[in-house]
Amino acid sequence: MDIATNVSQVRLGDRPLIVCDIDEVVLEFLSPFTAFLRSHSYDLLPRSFRLYGNIVSLLDGSELDKAAVDSLEEIFFANQHLWQNPAEKAVETLQALSADADIVFLTAMPPHHHSIRRKLLDELDLSFDLIATVEPKGPVVARLHDRRNVPVAFIDDMQRNLLSVADHVPECLLLTMMANSDFKAFAPSPVGDIVAATDWGHAAELLRAHFSADNLRVAITAA
Repeated sequence: MDIATNVSQVRLGDRPLIVCDIDEVVLEFLSPFTAFLRSHSYDLLPRSFRLYGNIVSLLDGSELDKAAVDSLEEIFFANQHLWQNPAEKAVETLQALSADADIVFLTAMPPHHHSIRRKLLDELDLSFDLIATVEPKGPVVARLHDRRNVPVAFIDDMQRNLLSVADHVPECLLLTMMANSDFKAFAPSPVGDIVAATDWGHAAELLRAHFSADNLRVAITAA
């Protein structure tokens, strides 16, 4: 399922749009991935904000090269339904926000894993539109929002994705959030207009404030 088909199938209403990453934002990734690695005699060490160079053999301590890490990640995603769980308060918060906003999941994952992630999200009562792509996220969010006169927000744990969206949708609220506390300590400090949300409760407050401020702007403009 290619990205063009995904974007074209999304139907948005005349209300705010929240575009949200999945791994480490809606679903835990690093903790279950670590458990998966340990089941294969490897470990993920929280030494820096990256996977490559931090995955080692439990047998001899050697670091895995990029090809080996990519292979293990591919196996993990193919079996994600056996390992991944929702981040704390993600499900109830997103369901509450969906009463006032459209929600689209934008996951940085090979599109051939779309169906298994779709099934997992549906089982968790997170049946919002899902786009899976390995392409930059900024152009995707721009195509989704399509310059509509409604508030738009983007949530992700990776700064490069947030900066990509900032370049293509400058009016977008940019929130960074991460479920895993060990690796969160190594995350780069927010730059530009990126705002750090401590958890889903805080994210909901920031989103609702953004929507309210935009509604006030529209009312003033109309007057």
